[in-house]
Amino acid sequence: MTVMKTSRRNFFAHKGRMALSAVAVLLSVAFVCGTLVFTDTMNTTFDKLFAATSSDVTVSAKGASDTGETTSDNGKPPVMPASVVTKVRAADGVKAAEGTVFSTSVTVVDAKKDSLSPSSGAPTIVGSWNSNDARTMKITSGAAPQNSGQVMVDADTADKHHLGLGDEIGVISAVGTHTAKISGIADFTVTNPGAAIFYLDTKTAQRTLVGQSGVFTNVNVTAASGVTDAQLKKNVTGELGAGYQVQTAKETADANQKDVESLMDVMRYAMLGFAGIAFLVGIFLIINTFSMLVAQRTREIGLMRAVGSSRGQVNRSVLVEALLLGVVGSVLGVGAGVGIAVGLMKLMGSIGMHLSTSDLTVAWTTPALGLVLGVVVTVLAAYLPARRAGKVSPMAALRDAGAPADARAGRIRALVGLALTGAGGYGLYLASAADKAKEGSAWLGLGIVLSLIGFVVIGPLLAGAVVRVLGAVLLRMFGPVGRMAERNALRNPRRTGATGAALMIGLALVACLSVVGSSMVASATDQLDKTVGTDFIIQSDSGQRITPQAVKAVKDTQGLARVTEYRVTEADYTTPDGKTLKDTDITAADPTYATDLRTKTVAGNLADAYLPDSMSVYDKFAEAHGIHLGSKITLKFKEGRTARLTVRAITSSDGLIDAGSKYMSIATLAKYVPADKMPLADLVFATAKDGQQDSAYKSLKSALHDYPQYTVRDQTDYKDALKDQIGQLLNLIYGLLALAIIVAVLGVVNTLALSVVERTREIGLMRAIGLSRRQLRRMIRMESVVIALFGALLGLGLGMGWGATAQKLLALQGLKVLEIPWPTITGVFLGSAFVGLFAALVPAFRAGRMNVLNAIATD
Repeated sequence: MTVMKTSRRNFFAHKGRMALSAVAVLLSVAFVCGTLVFTDTMNTTFDKLFAATSSDVTVSAKGASDTGETTSDNGKPPVMPASVVTKVRAADGVKAAEGTVFSTSVTVVDAKKDSLSPSSGAPTIVGSWNSNDARTMKITSGAAPQNSGQVMVDADTADKHHLGLGDEIGVISAVGTHTAKISGIADFTVTNPGAAIFYLDTKTAQRTLVGQSGVFTNVNVTAASGVTDAQLKKNVTGELGAGYQVQTAKETADANQKDVESLMDVMRYAMLGFAGIAFLVGIFLIINTFSMLVAQRTREIGLMRAVGSSRGQVNRSVLVEALLLGVVGSVLGVGAGVGIAVGLMKLMGSIGMHLSTSDLTVAWTTPALGLVLGVVVTVLAAYLPARRAGKVSPMAALRDAGAPADARAGRIRALVGLALTGAGGYGLYLASAADKAKEGSAWLGLGIVLSLIGFVVIGPLLAGAVVRVLGAVLLRMFGPVGRMAERNALRNPRRTGATGAALMIGLALVACLSVVGSSMVASATDQLDKTVGTDFIIQSDSGQRITPQAVKAVKDTQGLARVTEYRVTEADYTTPDGKTLKDTDITAADPTYATDLRTKTVAGNLADAYLPDSMSVYDKFAEAHGIHLGSKITLKFKEGRTARLTVRAITSSDGLIDAGSKYMSIATLAKYVPADKMPLADLVFATAKDGQQDSAYKSLKSALHDYPQYTVRDQTDYKDALKDQIGQLLNLIYGLLALAIIVAVLGVVNTLALSVVERTREIGLMRAIGLSRRQLRRMIRMESVVIALFGALLGLGLGMGWGATAQKLLALQGLKVLEIPWPTITGVFLGSAFVGLFAALVPAFRAGRMNVLNAIATD
């Protein structure tokens, strides 16, 4: 009971200093709980949506995926004849069966040809209005489409794009473009996570999406009373026979949810990873806080020991304080986590993914995990300071507070730190020298962990040398005040090292990712310059294939020397070693593609791969299956006949663009695949006549004006798009890392605040002999800047080392250019100085307001 009272008294006696540590725990727990609540809410939303929109049994055409989405290479959804509906209705236990048509391989535009597709990455769905949709959609204005001139749109899309009744929109599919006017607006009775949905009448949907009448993509089947979904599926399957995909409502919902869960898992684990980084940084803050509090209470602890307190009681007293801190921070963190989840939902809503707070899901495991995690991490972080407190002897009551640390322990720490750092450096060396990416990745991970721990352990040793250099460069110009700031930073190297280490972790990751991102862009740009021999690339950013009409528009453009189509399809391979490879990609292109992409060959001539009944393979594939020039490979095309092709060239896989592709000519593919089953082009390359690049670029854009689903890019545009994609990903990662950096800033604030308290008498004496308030505040600010720059130097140096090693592994995948983003590195370093200034504002202000006489009288 005495231990608890002492701990509670000490906790509230230092509540201001504990508050910053509590904020670190709060932020870390909040991020974990917010991530779990957000992803659980998304799962709940999709569960409700899929359960509501799935019919009792769904029949899909052969070739449809488990989720029913389009999989045909020709850009049209796989279909089945209308006679299937009649057969399904004849099955036992069927109450109703209705044929529907839908496709996700579409682009929908308004009258100005601006896309109406979601910006969140959610699908655009165009389908026939049916009774199953009528269960989950409520028409809020107008009416359902009745003829080819009418279309109905979901309310969320209408609101986002300011669409109203009578507005004209265009539905662009592989068949062509169909225009109609909005006849109705329907709202979901469950939450729509962001898909844009458009409804046509059945006949119009068939002509617009498939190009023929009397076919359906799905049959929605309703069970008669008393018939289970499983029994209904069995009956329908028995009536139809093989060749169709039949799923119960649960199977359909599970297949859809499986696709969503894979995305959710990536998001969840990524965000939890950043929360773990924040926890790691928070550990340094907590260790620093309790170490300084223990040092300041050395005399008090010595008196406690002198009057009979045991080591265990003193140890437990500090741990109970940590327990109180963990409980307070964790409880507040759980509440803040729910707020973060709601904020993330609003953020997703701003980019088009709508999540309702009515679906907010807080499982009991989330607050339990947050509380356990926060408390355990806090108590573990306080263990070392508590252990040191327990070692304080009764004689310490006769000494000043903050007695020097054990020199022997410092030497052991330095040796351990050097050993770990050396081991980490060796791991990074082995990673950079690895011949295989998988092997190198393991060494890279080990090297990063060991070097990070090594730098943390060796921090106090590095602090002395680095702070002296920084002091000589930055502080000496400020005269005595600068020298005092330097000495204050050097006074307790262990504290300075721990404070700098907290900032080091976040900045090391920033530097590493910056190097990797810049190297990826530089490598891709270098590969484009070296290998791409065409001027323009035409493609759909949404993945929609390029229709023959659009290809013809490109070919009819003035000023072009050549146009190359690029198509990808799948076939079952039978290789010379007797193995059968299912659903393996093969690229069919015009012979000019050998000029458009200067692919290195290790055997043969790539141009020969475009000869009749010929193909190429890449070197690793050839080695794995005993293939050489002249070998025969049997290909069974999914939508066609079996071909036996001769290998005429073996390409190098030592590249970035199209690495691992196997080529054949479009003419050879057309020989074995019927015209109506031929895959549409994934890409079209166009090369201008000499000196006509600018005019051809403008002409191409004009020629594809009526095809807004496609984008024309020259090489500069393509490089910029690549840079933007990587830049957006890095910005997202930097945003998540900001949490760790915020916690590190709190650590600097806490260190300075406790340092000011520790030096109260010293500050009073300096003020008494003439140090002005302004000079005092400047001294504390400069000390803070030096600590921040110390952490920045360690972090940036370590991060660049990690990034350079990671680039060596990427070079095995074709990313061979190492580029250090010096503007970013410099900006982060200078930003760290501002972080130091910001962190010192409150401690410096409080120090400046101290009463001189009271400060001198402080014991």
